Amino acid sequence: MKTSLVLVSSLAALCAAILSGCGGASAQNTTFTLASPDLASGTFANKFILNGFGCTGENVSPELRWVFPPDGTRSFSVQVLDLDAPTGSGFWHWAVYNIPASATGLAQGAGNSPATLPAPAHGGTTDFLDTGVTGGNGNYGGPCPPAGDPPHRYVFTVYALSAEDVEVAAQIPPTGTAALHSFAMNKALGPVLLGKASFTATFAR
Repeated sequence: MKTSLVLVSSLAALCAAILSGCGGASAQNTTFTLASPDLASGTFANKFILNGFGCTGENVSPELRWVFPPDGTRSFSVQVLDLDAPTGSGFWHWAVYNIPASATGLAQGAGNSPATLPAPAHGGTTDFLDTGVTGGNGNYGGPCPPAGDPPHRYVFTVYALSAEDVEVAAQIPPTGTAALHSFAMNKALGPVLLGKASFTATFAR
């Protein structure tokens, strides 16, 4: 229930920010905010669940929307991490890098084919590498936690960067792991990271 309230609050903040930007509110909210209308309930419908590893979802990536990125943003990156995967290091479900500064989100299904991403964005290496269950590495992989586990927490994060190409700025290959990209964006790039916004959704089976 707590996680659901957090996500609903995030969506409310996003709606308020959009309204204020159009003159629909007296005090403008300019907080960098990420939300998903597809995950407004705080959990995942079957459409967004993995098809594989014992799950039978449709594995469609949810729509993401962000508003009020920091001044000077030249690109965005998106990552999705399962904090509760029984690996000791979480499990990376989706990564998209070099999203153009003109983007205000990712459409539903954008993570299912490289051609649907806004150029020059590209999908990154996730923990589904070589599993054959997501339609190719770099694509979205939906939740499928072990049966009987408590609800897992899936953290969606968008990074606003002052560099157009995160790999060039961080001197790492585009095929680098999501963990390597996360380290580079959070720590190694220093002032290149202008801001980030996150929300959490949960799922159990």
